[in-house]
Amino acid sequence: MAVKMRLRRMGQKKAPFYRIVVADSRSPRDGRFIEEVGTYDPTVEPSAVTFNEELTKKWLGNGAQPTETVAKLLKQAGIEK
Repeated sequence: MAVKMRLRRMGQKKAPFYRIVVADSRSPRDGRFIEEVGTYDPTVEPSAVTFNEELTKKWLGNGAQPTETVAKLLKQAGIEK
């Protein structure tokens, strides 16, 4: 099972808000997920990003692959593999 860390879109039309989740790569974008590890709000200036560092490091250590966007957010938050 390939596990990915990716964004799950929430919020209203034209007002996106994202949850950063760990999910099976075969599940749909806003579908089933394993665990929520953070949030991302691009509508505020500067963009608000929060991570549960403990969970994030646990999943990265277990082999979860972040998508390109999540990798940028991780780097911005100062969380490394």
